[in-house]
Amino acid sequence: MKLRIPGAAAAVVLGAALVLSGCGSDDGASPSASPSASASASEAPAPTAEDVAAVESVEVSGDAGKAPTVEFTAPLTVSTGTVHVVSDGDGAEFEDGQSLTIHSVVYSGADASQLGDTYADDSAESVLLDQNVIIPQLYEALSGKHVGARFVFANPAQDASGNAVTYVTVGEVTDARTVPTRAEGEAVTPAEGLPTVTLDDSGKPSIEIPEGYEAPDELVVQPLIKGSGPEVAADQTVTVQYSGWLLDGTQFDSSWERGAPTSFPLNGVIKGWTDGLAGQTVGSQVLLVVPADQAYGDQASGAIPANSPLIFVVDILDAQ
Repeated sequence: MKLRIPGAAAAVVLGAALVLSGCGSDDGASPSASPSASASASEAPAPTAEDVAAVESVEVSGDAGKAPTVEFTAPLTVSTGTVHVVSDGDGAEFEDGQSLTIHSVVYSGADASQLGDTYADDSAESVLLDQNVIIPQLYEALSGKHVGARFVFANPAQDASGNAVTYVTVGEVTDARTVPTRAEGEAVTPAEGLPTVTLDDSGKPSIEIPEGYEAPDELVVQPLIKGSGPEVAADQTVTVQYSGWLLDGTQFDSSWERGAPTSFPLNGVIKGWTDGLAGQTVGSQVLLVVPADQAYGDQASGAIPANSPLIFVVDILDAQ
């Protein structure tokens, strides 16, 4: 299950390239539902000597904090995700589980054309330094490094037409922040008649759906915990813990089960998430009951049948 907007555009988004999860469906309009990891570190193939040489051939120059000058000979291809740390930074050392703020420029390995630039519109993304979240090569490369580090990451993928392509990302870690593991704030009494949420000692939610509960026609947004952080804007990248259920109580996804929060652009998810989380505050826990037309509509997605309303409990841990 994935939350991001799919297609070729997602492939050049840094977060989509570096995390273990893939992107959504291929129609470019119907983002799928939740961002899950699809591979483990042990399943990822190791880069070959040719892969390493290809990535190390990429020349990166320019001042820190600004879009770098990047030069390489096209075509550049790799057989698996391959990382080369160009230079370490002189800031704070990264700690496991931190949220790394990363600016990046992305190129086509086929012809060295530029496909994306987060410096241009100050749209840096957040990626968790967690071996359950990002590809193992990047986790190993960045562990123990410092704020300001620059790296090259090349990954084989498919474009919107299904053709094989290699994307070359040059990233710079501009910040590293420790985020909480669960919502923190003032408890809110929910409206009557909604699914009941119970938390275990770790903060992991479970739900009880009232007998005869019917899907609402409009999105239900019920804060359960009111955090004291800033309001979330629809164009920010959020870091969350979440679980999702069908209306019959079947759980179809949970970041808690995977052992780590996840980060993604809030304007690149299903409408029920974008509308439901924008305006909430960091630290909050929010119950969302999402009508089918704000989730997948008449499209099935994995364990989610077509025309399914969905229930989520989301802990908003960070927003940038």
